[in-house]
Amino acid sequence: MSVNLRYLVGKKLSQLSFYPLKVLPTGGKSFPGLFFIKFTGRQSINNLSKDQTDIGSVLITGTNGKTTTTSMIVELLSQELELSTSYGNNTVFSLTTSLLEKKSRLGIFEYGIRDIEHGTPQQVCQVLEPIGVVYTNISREHTQVAGVKNPYENYVKAKSLLSGCMKNGILIANADDPNTVFIGHNRQQDNHVVYFGLELDDYESIFEENEISCPNCNGYLEYSVHYINQRGKYQCSCGFKRPQPDVKITRLTQNGDGILLSIEADAYNYHKNDNIRYSVDLKLPSIGIHNIYNTLTAIAIYTAFTPSENIEDNIKSFFENYRYTVPPGRFEILKLEDKTIGVGQGDNGDALKINSQLMRENIDGEVEFIYTTPDDNEEEIFEDHSQSIKALNPVKLIVLPGRKSTDASNRYYNQIKDEYDSEYYGIEFDFEQRINKILELIKNSKCNNIIISGCGEEIVFWEVLKNRIKEEYGIKTN
Repeated sequence: MSVNLRYLVGKKLSQLSFYPLKVLPTGGKSFPGLFFIKFTGRQSINNLSKDQTDIGSVLITGTNGKTTTTSMIVELLSQELELSTSYGNNTVFSLTTSLLEKKSRLGIFEYGIRDIEHGTPQQVCQVLEPIGVVYTNISREHTQVAGVKNPYENYVKAKSLLSGCMKNGILIANADDPNTVFIGHNRQQDNHVVYFGLELDDYESIFEENEISCPNCNGYLEYSVHYINQRGKYQCSCGFKRPQPDVKITRLTQNGDGILLSIEADAYNYHKNDNIRYSVDLKLPSIGIHNIYNTLTAIAIYTAFTPSENIEDNIKSFFENYRYTVPPGRFEILKLEDKTIGVGQGDNGDALKINSQLMRENIDGEVEFIYTTPDDNEEEIFEDHSQSIKALNPVKLIVLPGRKSTDASNRYYNQIKDEYDSEYYGIEFDFEQRINKILELIKNSKCNNIIISGCGEEIVFWEVLKNRIKEEYGIKTN
């Protein structure tokens, strides 16, 4: 069979496989892509991408905010372009499945990467030839993959490789994050780079931040402003420093129950092949620093890829009417009759800091912290988590294993137990037992404010826990 015929047959058979798979419980998320690659070869993804997307594809990656940002930009850009989309991709098979599903003008695909072996970022870049790669931020996460230590520098490298072979594309990077800026510096010779960030000198993190290494020389960065974790305004004695953002928030003020944002942009647009300039003011609900960054990231992507002439009006109309929802398993504030409970996944330093900050903004008085620990080989995550615990200064700290290893959990507990009024429950790796114990702890707590966060095996644990709390206390689920 000729190469071209094999490609056409493989494509048709893969697309036909969507129909019977629709009745299966999994919905066939990855099978069509897996079949296509096995039948035609991985290099055929390049032809598939060109056949299925007229303009090309944009990949969205990072540690935090990928899904929310992808959801925002898909909803916004779909008003102007026919899109192929996907959420939660972390393999080339699921990405290929999304391409097979339909023809479109532009592909917008979330692509999570834990390590090089499983994420194959270099191969994805080579076969897909994206016209855009977006980096939300890169912080310490997935320091263990499939039971094997995954050093942070390897995690950063895996993210970096997703844009490694991109030529004449647009790399969109967080100016406030030195890791994504370093990637931008290394790609700017072959691509346009659009930086987004906060330009707020009066906003400061509530956390005592660790020293952050310079990605250029491994020395320590000096910060004039810390926004959260490694994000802020920084420079190094080697000359590496934060660039001026091309899309930036210049004002952030409280306005009753909401916030006012002023955004300015002078950034490259794919369709015009030139910079576009605008400014827009937004009136939004109180959405927290994480969703401020998600909103800004989506606006930066829109700036780079919209064909519209009415950018300011489109941004204002969309975001002032956008319904900011809580994705499954993510942190949520629950108001009970006599308690305020904050509960949700916080499995990296950024996430737990954001959760802690949201909790602090929604309570008065003392707080109890039910903390679920990382696993073996995740010491860096525990170090970051410790800062969040310290910032909240809980009147009571209760520690449970969040992942498989109870030995690791006990070691982490022993490192912090003397700093707080602490208790430890070394429950084995059983979702139901751990959830039941947390429900019991909530019921018996004498504290009016409880935060439950940290690590957990998969988002489903946190979603089940939230739903069980809502059922227990009669909270309606939207």
